[in-house]
Amino acid sequence: MSIAIPFIAFLLVGAIAAYHRLRLPVWAALTATALVACWLLGANGTATLVAAFVTALIALPLLLPQFRLPFITKPLLGFYTKILPPLSETERVALEAGTVGFEGELFSGKPDWNVLLNQAKPTLSADEQAFLDGPTEELCRMINDWEITHVHADLTPPVWEFIKKNKFFGMIVPKEYGGLGFSALGNHKVIQKLASISSVVSSTVGVPNSLGPAELLLHYGTQEQKDYYLPRLADGREVPCFGLTGPWAGSDATSIPDYGIVTTGEWNGARVVGVKLTFDKRYITLAPVATLIGLAFRMYDPDGLIGDQKDIGITLALLPRDTAGVEIGRRHFPLNSPFQNGPIHGREVFIPLSQLIGGEAYAGKGWQMLVECLSIGRSITLPSTASGGAKMAAVVTGAYARIRKQFGLSVGRFEGVEEALARIAGNAYAASALAEASAAAVARGELPAVPSTISKYHCTEMGREAAQDAMDIHGGKGIILGPKNYLGRGWQASPIAITVEGANIMTRSLMIFGQGAILCHPWVLKEMKAATLPDPDERLREFDKNLFGHIGFAISNAVRSWWYGLVNARFGAAPGDAYTRRYYRKLNRYSAALALMADTSMLLLGGKLKFKESLSGRLGDVLSHLYIVSAMLKRYEDQGRPVSDQPLLAWSVHNSVHKIEIAFSAALRNFPIRPVGWLLWMLVFPWGRRAQAPSDRLGHKTASLLMSPNEARDRLAAGIFMTPGENNPAGRINSYLQKAILAEPVERKFLKALKNSDIEAHDFASQLDEGVREGWITADERRQLEELREMTIDTISVDDFDSEELRSAGYRDLQHDSRAAA
Repeated sequence: MSIAIPFIAFLLVGAIAAYHRLRLPVWAALTATALVACWLLGANGTATLVAAFVTALIALPLLLPQFRLPFITKPLLGFYTKILPPLSETERVALEAGTVGFEGELFSGKPDWNVLLNQAKPTLSADEQAFLDGPTEELCRMINDWEITHVHADLTPPVWEFIKKNKFFGMIVPKEYGGLGFSALGNHKVIQKLASISSVVSSTVGVPNSLGPAELLLHYGTQEQKDYYLPRLADGREVPCFGLTGPWAGSDATSIPDYGIVTTGEWNGARVVGVKLTFDKRYITLAPVATLIGLAFRMYDPDGLIGDQKDIGITLALLPRDTAGVEIGRRHFPLNSPFQNGPIHGREVFIPLSQLIGGEAYAGKGWQMLVECLSIGRSITLPSTASGGAKMAAVVTGAYARIRKQFGLSVGRFEGVEEALARIAGNAYAASALAEASAAAVARGELPAVPSTISKYHCTEMGREAAQDAMDIHGGKGIILGPKNYLGRGWQASPIAITVEGANIMTRSLMIFGQGAILCHPWVLKEMKAATLPDPDERLREFDKNLFGHIGFAISNAVRSWWYGLVNARFGAAPGDAYTRRYYRKLNRYSAALALMADTSMLLLGGKLKFKESLSGRLGDVLSHLYIVSAMLKRYEDQGRPVSDQPLLAWSVHNSVHKIEIAFSAALRNFPIRPVGWLLWMLVFPWGRRAQAPSDRLGHKTASLLMSPNEARDRLAAGIFMTPGENNPAGRINSYLQKAILAEPVERKFLKALKNSDIEAHDFASQLDEGVREGWITADERRQLEELREMTIDTISVDDFDSEELRSAGYRDLQHDSRAAA
C-alpha cells in the first residue's frame, strides 16, 4: 500500500489544482510538499522518487521559458498554423461584430455568477412606462384582430394613423431627431404587449424598430442622412422596409446576386456619380406600403470611378419608393397573417452615392453593418413577439381550462390537460425571461451575437409549442376562426417567426454553437489571433501564453466535469438561496462539460466541425439551455425570490436540465470518433444520465398556478394586454376566472341537489327556479349561477357565418361577371 500512496498524492493534488485552476508553479510546489510528506510518513522511497521525477519532468520544461518557447511552443505553433482552418473575410467580420456577455462565462467551465447577478435589474424609464400605460394600451383597445386578418387583410386606417401619430415607428429614434428615444427594454415591452393581441400589429411596429433604415442610419448614417430621414421615420412620414432576402440566396447577404454598377447618371436634374442597381427581393415586411427602401447589394466599380477596387463588396443604400425603375406594391400572403409583406424588383435603377447608407465611406462595409444590426434585431422583435404570445396563451388557457367543464369537472383537472398546461406555463416563463434578458443586454450597450441567436431560436420555438398546447386544450374553440377566436391566428403565425431572420433549423445547427465556440471561448479566438501576428517574437510569446492557458483550461474542465458528475453536482461553491443553490451547481457542472466537449470537438475535428451540423446543433442546445436557465435565475433574483414562483422556476429548470442531458447524450453517442465519445461519456456521465423531465407532481403545481388568481400568475401575465373588451375575448375570459371560482361551491351544491331530486324541469332557468323553491340555493346564489352560465357561454362559444360571408371578394366578382355575361 505504501507504494501507491505517492502516486495517489500526485494525482489527488493534481486534481485539486486543476479543479481550482491553480497556476503551474503552485501545482508544482503543492505536489512537492505532498511527496515530501509521503516520504516523511514512511511511504515507499522508490515510489516517492518516481513520483517526484514525473513531477519534475512535467514542471521544469514548462516553467523554464528558455526551454519551453523554442522546444515546445514553437513546434506546436507550426503545427497549429497548418491545421488552423482559414477564416474567410465573411467569418472574420461575423466573429468580430458581436460582443461577449455572460454567455462567455457559461463557456468557461467555471462561471463567475457575480457577472450575472451584479447586472442592474432591467427597469423601464418613466417615459417608457407611461407609453406602455397610455398609447400602447389605447392602441391595444383599438385593435380588432379579426377585422385586421379577415376583413381588411391590413391594419385599419385609424390604427395606421394612431401608430404614426404616436411615433410607434420611432421608438428607437433619439429624441433629438423627433423620436421617442426608448431603450431596447422599452422596445421589447411595447412589442410584447402588442403581440399578446395581434401578431400583425406587433410585426408592423417591430420591423421599423429592428433591422431597417432607422437602425442602420443611427449607427452608420451621415449627419445629413440622419437629419433628413430620422425625423421623417419617427413621425411616420416615411414608412421603411429593408430588402435583404431574395429567391437565390435567402437572407445570406454574402451570396446575394443583386448588384450595383458604379456609373454616372441623372439625379434631381444633375449629372452625378452613382450606382445603377438591379435587384430581386422577396419576403420584405412593409414593402407594399413602404416609402423608403433599404437595400443590400454587391457593388462593383469596373471603370474605377471611385477607386482601384473592382469588387467593392456588400453595400447598403436608401431608395425612395418613387425612384424610377422600382417595382413595389404587390403582396405576399403569409399564412393568414396578413402583415404587409411583399416583393421588390428593380432593373438598372440609378441612385447617387449620397444614397449609400453612410455615404461613399461605407461602400463595401454592408456585411459588417448587417451582422451588427441583425444581432440587435434578433434580440428584440421576434423574441418579444413570441414572449407576448406565449404569456397570453398561458393566462387565457389557464382560465379557459378552469371554466370549461366536462363530466362535471374543469378540464384543467384532467392529468393529460395538466401536462399541457404545465408546458405552456413553463415555456411562457422561460420565453419571457429569455426575451427580457436579450433586450436588457442590448440596453446595456452590448451587441449580443450569440444570445440574440439563442433568444430568436428558443423564444420562437417555445412560442410555437405554447400555441400548440393551447390549441389542443381549447379544441374546437381554437380551430373555429372568427371574432371570438384568440388563438387561431397566433397558431397560424407561429411558423412565420420560426422562418424569418434566419430559419430556425440553420440557426440551431450552424449559428449558436458555431459562433459561440469561437467568440465565447476564453482561449480559442486569442490563439487564432496570436498565430497570425506579424512579428515572429510577439507571435511566439502570445501563442505560448494562450496555448498553455488553454491546456490548463482543458485539464481543469475534464476534472471538474468528472467530479461534478461523480457527486451529481451536490457540492461546490454556488450563489443563490437554499432553494436555488442546487440549480447553480447543476449549471456549473454542465458548463464544465460543455467546455470539455467544445475543446475536444475543435481539437479533433478542426475545420470539419462546421460541417458536423448535428453535433453543432446538440452542443448549441446545451449552451442555449445554460443561458435560458441563467436568465430565469437572474429574473427570480431580481424579483426578490418570490416563493410563489418556485413551481414555475423548478418546472422550467428541470425541463432545461433534462434537455441538456439529452443533447449531451446524443452528441456523445454519435461523436464521430467513437473511442473519444466513450471516454467523454465516462467524464460527463460517470453514473449515466440522471436528470429527469419535470415530475407529474411538479406539473400539477405548475398547472394549478394558471387556473386560479395568485401572485405568480399575475407576474407571468405582466406586460400583456388583458383588458376585457369587445375586441379582446381573451381578456374577457381571463376576467371571469375570479367569479367562476367563487361560484364553484354553489354550482357543486346545486348540481348535487338536482341529481338527487325528482324534479322534471329540463332547461337551466326552470331548474334554477326549482332550486330556489326547494331551498337548495338562495336568490343571490341563483344570480351567481346565471352569471356563471353567461360567462361559460362566452368562454366556450364560437362564431358561425353565412356562406356568402366567407367567400372572397374575388369569388364574388367572378360570380358577378359570370351573371353579367349570361
